[in-house]
Amino acid sequence: MTAGTTGATPIPAGTTADPSGLARLAMATLDANWEHDHTVPSRTLYPHQWSWDSAFIAVGLARSRPERAWRELASLFRAQWADGRVPHIVFNPALRVGAYFPGPDFWGTAGADGAPGVATSGLVQPPVHALGAWLAYRRAPGPAGLAALRRLYPPLVAQQRYLADRRDVAGDGLACIVHPWESGLDNSPAWDEPMAAVPAEAAVMRAYRRHDTAHADVAHRPTDLDYARYLAIVAAYRDRGYADRDLADGHPFLVECPLFNAAFGAAEHVLARIAPLVGADPGPHRARAARITEALLRRLYDPATGTFQPRDLRTDRLVPARTVLGLMPLILPDLPPRQVEGLVVEACSERFGVARRMDRPLPSHDRTAPDFEPLRYWRGPSWLNVAWLLRRGLLAHGYPELAGGLRRSMIQLVAGAGCHEYFHPDTGAGLGSPAFGWTAALLLDLLGEAPTADED
Repeated sequence: MTAGTTGATPIPAGTTADPSGLARLAMATLDANWEHDHTVPSRTLYPHQWSWDSAFIAVGLARSRPERAWRELASLFRAQWADGRVPHIVFNPALRVGAYFPGPDFWGTAGADGAPGVATSGLVQPPVHALGAWLAYRRAPGPAGLAALRRLYPPLVAQQRYLADRRDVAGDGLACIVHPWESGLDNSPAWDEPMAAVPAEAAVMRAYRRHDTAHADVAHRPTDLDYARYLAIVAAYRDRGYADRDLADGHPFLVECPLFNAAFGAAEHVLARIAPLVGADPGPHRARAARITEALLRRLYDPATGTFQPRDLRTDRLVPARTVLGLMPLILPDLPPRQVEGLVVEACSERFGVARRMDRPLPSHDRTAPDFEPLRYWRGPSWLNVAWLLRRGLLAHGYPELAGGLRRSMIQLVAGAGCHEYFHPDTGAGLGSPAFGWTAALLLDLLGEAPTADED
């Protein structure tokens, strides 16, 4: 389905929603998803703990349940591997075998060097955890928060060290993702080219039962061929014991992702702010942040489009798909003005539609592209987490009116459809899980901030 064929229903510019009612909805969602020391993304599709979900959820919990925010992050980092990696899934041993696929048996991390004592995946996700911890502290400062921040600082540093030391496959200062799942945008069109080279067939899926399509429309999810390739990549990494040495020698998927590396750099900026509070030196964090931004500009910036693109290390070429990934370096406070201006132009273009008075939500992919799919996961639908990150970038670089338009559009999505996992990028209809953790948490965070004049 292409842009313009969905019968878009614009978000009314003057629409308002009851903030207290929305806040109650969000807290009820988070309370229902709370699982003894963490929040599951949803009780149906995702019954375990997910890495970057917990970081976003901690930001929202800090608005009204700060003690839970710190428990959320602490529980995730208890599953950190000895090498510093924070796994993208921590499995709940109380759940029945087969509650989620691929489950612990498929991952087989128990025998891997440095794996924790609990069952996890072997992959990572964008390192937004330092930002989550910093904002949790800022939202609820005090002795308890400072003590929690002090405990988390060494694991956060270890996470960054892992990415810098083990994942800089090209030796250029950027972290490489080894699976589309590590980007967080699983089936984004940005991965079509590198995924096409992964040898797998849809028939592989006959040996497995997908859990996701039992709870969501098949037309809204990645395809069986996508999943066959996902499993092939996991198997390749698992069979080498999740070791990162010599990845360039045969691993089927190696990409430098703009969102992942923007989060990598932003984490160093945040750690530079945390360091003095916990008695550490901020200087090394500032220096690493500068090096990451320089590498992003050198490796992933495309001057022809004024945006950032993933680099496929297998071909050493930038991937041309224009997705929301390319806007994410706006979260870097030291991004030069020329690139900031280019990204704002891209964000405000017909492709993404950011405006002071937005009439449609932010899509995850260029809505003018022929492969834009408004229903299928990360190939078009709107997600609150990337819109929330983009809003932070706009505020950091002096665009409060655009940030205000984005904030209003996000709140109206939930006001119209509830705390869904993602939303139709034209109509705002809710898609995926109907009670999704980070949607509820980031809504709480948005409601807790004063609106700009344009939103009054």
